[in-house]
Amino acid sequence: MGRKVRLISREIELYKRIMLVALPIAAQSLITIGVNMMDNIMVGALGETALSAVSLANQFINVYHVCCMGLGMGASVLVSRYFGMKDIPALKRSITIMLRLCIFLGTLFMAATAVMPGIIMRIYTSDTAIVEEGIRYFSLSVYSYLLLGLSLTCTIVLRSVGKSKIPLTASIGAFFLNVFFNYIFIFGKLGAPAMGVKGAALGTLLARIFEFAFIGRYLFFIEKEIGYRPKDLFMKCSSLLREYMRISIPVLISDTLLALGNSAVAMVMGHIGGAFVSANAITTVTQQLTTVAIQGLSQAGCIMVGQTLGEGNIDRAKEEGWAFLGLGIVTGVLGGVLIMILAEPIISFYNIAEETKEITRQLMDAVGFIVIFQTMNSVLTKGVLRGGGDTKFLMIADILFLWVASIPLGYMAGLVWNLSAFWIYTLLKIDQMIKCIWCIWRMKSGKWIKKIEAK
Repeated sequence: MGRKVRLISREIELYKRIMLVALPIAAQSLITIGVNMMDNIMVGALGETALSAVSLANQFINVYHVCCMGLGMGASVLVSRYFGMKDIPALKRSITIMLRLCIFLGTLFMAATAVMPGIIMRIYTSDTAIVEEGIRYFSLSVYSYLLLGLSLTCTIVLRSVGKSKIPLTASIGAFFLNVFFNYIFIFGKLGAPAMGVKGAALGTLLARIFEFAFIGRYLFFIEKEIGYRPKDLFMKCSSLLREYMRISIPVLISDTLLALGNSAVAMVMGHIGGAFVSANAITTVTQQLTTVAIQGLSQAGCIMVGQTLGEGNIDRAKEEGWAFLGLGIVTGVLGGVLIMILAEPIISFYNIAEETKEITRQLMDAVGFIVIFQTMNSVLTKGVLRGGGDTKFLMIADILFLWVASIPLGYMAGLVWNLSAFWIYTLLKIDQMIKCIWCIWRMKSGKWIKKIEAK
């Protein structure tokens, strides 16, 4: 009886720990998605051309966003493990390598956007009006790349050492500023000129400046437990570089090719037609709104499993892994039900044609089913297995099924077979179902737990 009580008590304690880590991350994700939704609603008031332009321009920006997520989450595997080991010098070197790569990558994306915005837009659509609006949006959003990347990677570092409240506070402030500045500059309020899509880019830029100033000030000048300071950007990192590359580069490659794959999915959608693009923009934000818990659970899984393995407790790390998967299944089902409930009220917010509304309804039905597999997938690939250091296996899983199944089947469904929107979207996301089964098998094998050396 006493053993059973101890086991129940240990499980309750585990779920408490998960909630303490996951809830602030989920709350911050909810705020970020709220910003995207408000952007969509405000820009949508300008018409479908503006909405499609901003949606497609953000597909390219999202490639950079996902690359930075790859850098940050790759570093998080090491930061969490070294934090568990109490190896602060190695932890600092991990942060330094991550920040240097982030700055380099941000500079490349800024240069590409500044030099060839029209070429980038034409990758996604051949509609001249949408391309012109996208170029206008890029003219100001180009300045937000570095701010976005640094805020994102610094946020992931702070989460990895249990400091989630600072990024959450920054996101709350950025949300209100973004909505306020969007209202002023998109529609020309309080004496400001009406800038349309350019105003949306300016509002986002100003919010990004605030967000990075808030997070950067804390990490670089106030935080004391790891004590990272600006001078550490110039520290020698050669002793850790090989280990960083072994663990983090597969994450970066995986997330980058995943982003490019999702961008290719957007290209397929763009060539199907403007109505499909607008419908997908609405569906994407709705899906994000209902799956914020996914990001919280996934990142909590990576952080907690990494720290537990850093403490040398392999059995407990395995228990945590299965607990996270169970929570992922429950969260996915609840997310699917919520999407079905919210679909019609959200569609009614938008000033779109009846054809677009019907496509949106079909996409919502598809998302309500797929989100179950997506949640389980994310908890495993971005969370538990990644926290165990199994990044090479995950790189193969992320790349293989997207490029071999989803993209070719989605292309055929939309541009050759002319299937309904429901089946086009389902086939574009078929990798989520296949990958889910493969990753559960991997976790059961126990081979996902990799040794990371202290440096």
